[in-house]
Formats: sequence, C-alpha cells, structure tokens
Amino acid sequence: MAAMNIAEQILLLLAGSDAVDSLNVAEILKSDHQRVVGAIKSLQTLDNVICCEQRSVKQWELTDEGKAVLEKGSHEAAVFNAVPVHGISHAQLMKIVPNAKVGFSKAMQSGWVVIDKTCDGGPKVMRKVATIEDTVQQTLRIIQDLSANSVNDKVKTEYKKRNLLQEVVVKSLYVTKGSAFHTSIEKPETDLTPEMIASGSWKSKKFKEYNFDAMGVTPSGGHLHPLLKVRTQFRNIFLEMGFTEMPTNNYVESSFWNFDALFQPQQHPARDAHDTFFVSEPALSENFPAAYLERIKKVHSVGGYGSQGYKYDWKIEEAKKNLLRTHTTAVSARMLYMVAQEPEFHPRKYFSIDRVFRNETLDATHLAEFHQIEGVVAGYNLTLGNLMGILREFFRKLGNAITLDVNVSMSSKTWV
Repeated sequence: MAAMNIAEQILLLLAGSDAVDSLNVAEILKSDHQRVVGAIKSLQTLDNVICCEQRSVKQWELTDEGKAVLEKGSHEAAVFNAVPVHGISHAQLMKIVPNAKVGFSKAMQSGWVVIDKTCDGGPKVMRKVATIEDTVQQTLRIIQDLSANSVNDKVKTEYKKRNLLQEVVVKSLYVTKGSAFHTSIEKPETDLTPEMIASGSWKSKKFKEYNFDAMGVTPSGGHLHPLLKVRTQFRNIFLEMGFTEMPTNNYVESSFWNFDALFQPQQHPARDAHDTFFVSEPALSENFPAAYLERIKKVHSVGGYGSQGYKYDWKIEEAKKNLLRTHTTAVSARMLYMVAQEPEFHPRKYFSIDRVFRNETLDATHLAEFHQIEGVVAGYNLTLGNLMGILREFFRKLGNAITLDVNVSMSSKTWV
C-alpha cells in the first residue's frame, strides 16, 4: 500500500471521529506502524490539515523465548509430555527435553509430575495427573493479541522473570483535525516553472512557503589554483634538497641587474622594446655598487677574467633603465653579488619560483607573463655531474623515474 494511499485513508478515518491514534490506525489498516507514522508526518507538511502530538505508552510484548513457548508450548508442558505412563529416569529426562531444569521445576510446582528416589537405577519421574492445561501458553496468546490488561500483574511479573515477556515503551502519534482539515490531498508546489507562467496555471496553484531559517547548500570554495599547487610542490622539493628560497618580490628591475650583470650586451635584440616592458615612471634606477659597476663595464668594453669582452662603448644610461624583469636570473645575480661581499665564502644553494614578463604577442598559448623556476649552486669543485645529480633527484622527488641523458657540445650555450 503506497504511503499516499495510507495518508488518504488516515484522513478518511479522522473525518469520522475526533481523533485517531497511529497504533489503532496501523491495526485497522493492517499496515506496519512505521509506515503509518511516515504517512502522518507527510500530512503534517500540509498547512494546518492535521494536528498531532507524540504519546508514549508502556506495553508488554513477547521475547524470542516467549514466542517459542507460544508456538510449541511451555517448558513444563514439554517436560510433562516427555514423561511416559510408566515413567522415565530423571537423568534421561534432563537430556531429551530443552530447558528441562526450568520445566521440571515448574511441572513439580504445578503438581503435574512426581519424582521417586527409591527406584533402582536412580530417581524416576512419574506423571501425577493424566492431562494438563498449558496456562502459560494460553496467557501468552492473550498478551500477543494485545489484551495484556486482562492478565494479572503478578503473572506478567513472573513471566518477565522467566524471560518470556518484556515491557517496552511504544511511541505513537495522536492525530486530530487541523483548522484547514479536508480529506483530499493537494501537495503544494515548490517551484514556479516557466510553463506555469506561460499558461497562467500558477494563479490557481498553492505554493509551499519558503523556510528562510533552513540551512542552504554549503558552496564549495577555497580551492588552490593549479599553478599554485605545482609551485608549492616544486618549492617543497627544493627545500627538502637543502635549497634556500631567494626573495623575488621585486617585479621592477634595472637593466643593470637584469641584463648587464649577466653580461648581455647592450645592443642585444632582447633588450629592445618589442621584447621587453620598460617602465615609464620611475624610468631610471640609481645607487648601483660603484666598484662592481666598474668591473661590469670593463668586462663588457675590453674584457677580463679570461674574456675578451664585446668591444663596444658601454653606457651607464642603458644600465639605468627600469623594466619588468624578463627572468628571475636578475635575482640570482644580486644574491651572488651579496655572497661575494662576505668575508669568508661558504657554499650556498638558492632557488626561486616566480613570475617574469615578456612583450609577447598574446594568443591562445602565449601570455605576457609566465613563471620561471631557477636554481643556483655555489661551491667548490662543482662539475656537470653535480648538475645532473641535482636534476635527477629533483625529478625523482617529483615522481618521475627518468634517466637523464645530457649531451654537451662546444656550440651549445649552457649556463651552470
């Protein structure tokens, strides 16, 4: 029977009386009590159709052992029926009858059997009466038929001690008519649809009131951008490998640190406006380390430290121009300069992960900014093997088991 059909029958029953109880309704409709409760709660969602209150009553019901007694008879009746006319030994009786100890005690108490302890071969149990009436089974049947009130309380207490009965609290719903009671069920609409507006049917519809106190669906949020996830993963790998993160918070850099300190000639095409974003305000930088600037100028102009230089007239005006850094290597140049100023050299490992800017033509795969990952290792007796080992370890921690093959030729431009 569908829940809605049950709800309609509840309304019909309530129309013919002042009130109904869910337990009585379940008995009348021969339906499960929980289904009746569910139907009543669905009727509560309708505006003032019914009113109901919860009630609790104590009720006696049979235990599993009590149900077995109801079906097969009491323990004492089983003992009596197991005793033949000529009797049976007490030991054998205890073996063949379930719950024989309790049953024998109650059968003796009821005067149904007697025990003769003078017999050869041990005590013998004999019938004392020809027939019996199993009052325990009869009483349990009365209680099963929901007529426990007709049974003496002393008897119910005794059966409870024998684990044949248990007292339970049964909750039911007491239903009365509401101020808008009617026997037809019209479920209120929850949504105003385009079809209702187009046809005008919304005018005759009844809509469910909004519950402004109800908790809404928690919006999802707080997700990390995929780029930030990758950046965090790379950063943790560098930190695990003993690297120190360089400060990369200066997006605006001077041409001196971005190009000249890295020995990129001032006439290089990458330093043109079509490849680099130059800053108009402030347009120039000052306060460069004077001695270091002179050494940079000398190497560019005439060479030094094994280099023959670029053989051109290096100009401080070009070095002063501000720009949006084109690589984070400008930060590496600053850090290496700072390391060189220390009284005593100590090996260092630096890394940076941050954005850089190029004057690129924007399309589906190119932006004017991107992120660069950079690492710098300063130490004694470093070789290409050290670089290969660092790269292998980095990708191993990243989860890529790769074999790194590095081919080096004299014509390749490699920064180590």
